[in-house]
Amino acid sequence: MERFTEGSGRPIATVDGTTVDVARAIHALTAADLVRLKALARLWTRGLPEVLGWSDVLHEAITRALDGSRKWPPGVPILAFLSSIMHSICDDQWRRTRREGRLLAHDDELGESEAQPAADPERALAAAQALAAVNDLFCADPAALKVIAGLADGLTPAEICRLYGMSERDYDTTRRRMRRALLRRGLEWGEP
Repeated sequence: MERFTEGSGRPIATVDGTTVDVARAIHALTAADLVRLKALARLWTRGLPEVLGWSDVLHEAITRALDGSRKWPPGVPILAFLSSIMHSICDDQWRRTRREGRLLAHDDELGESEAQPAADPERALAAAQALAAVNDLFCADPAALKVIAGLADGLTPAEICRLYGMSERDYDTTRRRMRRALLRRGLEWGEP
């Protein structure tokens, strides 16, 4: 059964966070909670190719929670749980997009692909400004710059570690340090 946190009144999972508990917790969400979920969905889908919209991601997250394909961990608030599912869905979409991009690049080498449309200038400018801000923020952190370069090239964490001679622990520590710095500066964090 669900229980409510002290003070917040928001449902969190107990040890047996079943789909019935998830359904009850979702039903108990307030209008403000639903607005937060919508904002989180928009945040996670920002910059995604137009294959998935924010409402698609939100609905898919709720579906995965209700059908039991994603288990509600004990002690986690329902909003955090649904947000993590949305983040996971968006990460999967980014991976697919990168993989398809690599396939298109490979096809280009073979001369079998049609020309790709030019990038949206406004989006390209925003990306360049964000990258410049991130580079300025981490200019004194060589490990962070290596991670940024690897992510910009679409490399996996294992490939970044191998390429730059980083241990998995160093990579994870660097990512956490970067995330904290970005959150302090109010910049977004995520992949890509």
